[in-house]
Amino acid sequence: MHNNLLPIIFAVCTFCSTLIGGVFALGFRRFLPKIMGFAAGVLLGVVAFDIFPEIIERVKAGLGSTAVMLALVVGFLLFHILEKTLVIHHSHEGDYVAHHHPHVGVLSALALIGHSLMDGIGIGLGFHVNPVIGVAVGIAVISHDFTDGMNTVSLLLNRNNSTQRSRIFLFFDALAPVIGVLVTYLFVAPSNSFIGLYLGFFAGFLLYIGASDILPEAHSKESSISTIALTVFGTLVIFVITRFV
Repeated sequence: MHNNLLPIIFAVCTFCSTLIGGVFALGFRRFLPKIMGFAAGVLLGVVAFDIFPEIIERVKAGLGSTAVMLALVVGFLLFHILEKTLVIHHSHEGDYVAHHHPHVGVLSALALIGHSLMDGIGIGLGFHVNPVIGVAVGIAVISHDFTDGMNTVSLLLNRNNSTQRSRIFLFFDALAPVIGVLVTYLFVAPSNSFIGLYLGFFAGFLLYIGASDILPEAHSKESSISTIALTVFGTLVIFVITRFV
């Protein structure tokens, strides 16, 4: 069981981040590449400086490294397969939000909400490991959920859905991570093996959304030195947090 309210605080932050992302998509798109570039750096930093060191410690405690790497590959490929089969991505001409979903409806909505639900479970499980991992994963998910909010609004409006319907889906997409975090309060303390496999799986997931989702969108219109610098800066921020905070 969690022993504090910190996971709930991060759950609320993911809720707000998703809603703000949806609103942001409607009015402040010119700043989007910079924000996404920074977010991609944050994800890389979380994997490199938080999750991998924790995995190494679990391996030293007796967990097989092959199993963890298999979990990483499964996490990466699973989200790749789900993304390409359930919510196929195409380029968005003249815009920074490059997510197009050809079959907007119940299936697409459930896919998006299910994805966000897993984000919340990831935060909760991170706090099961230790508070540092939980905070780091929470920061990464909050960054990712900001783009989720933008994409939810964009995919619905671009497919001729009403503004009201877009807002409804945005709300449930924002609520899903909160439910995911709350669900993890029902979990018993996981074993070393389970935690190691979870960390491997979630590292694969974060690497995928950073390298194949957020970072390409940051450069979808044009690349710039400032966007690249913000990606490097995001990575360094996590390095400093994990080493000196």
